[in-house]
Amino acid sequence: MKVEQKGHTTIIKETKGDVNIFVENISKQYQSFVNQNLILDVSSDGNFKIENLNLFNDLTKKHFKAKKSLIIVAENIDFNNVPDTLIVVPSVLEAHDIIEMDEIERDLGF
Repeated sequence: MKVEQKGHTTIIKETKGDVNIFVENISKQYQSFVNQNLILDVSSDGNFKIENLNLFNDLTKKHFKAKKSLIIVAENIDFNNVPDTLIVVPSVLEAHDIIEMDEIERDLGF
């Protein structure tokens, strides 16, 4: 797991090839990320499948309650089948764009 912080956003990149362990590690360290927008990058995991997205549900709910964004970056999945409760994009750049839009909406009171 590689962690990089840019302003109000933390990018956490999965590096071991095991999404279960990745989600477990983030959950254990969640208190250190609770006040940051999160980009969880699993794009380098060639074995990642859309079914793995369910592992992120609890983290997403917690982060939404904290009024912060949690965006998952994944490649080679059918984005039409992504659950409505999750935000999944194909690149880190798009994740940053969504976070910026979310920040603007929060500033405006939406």
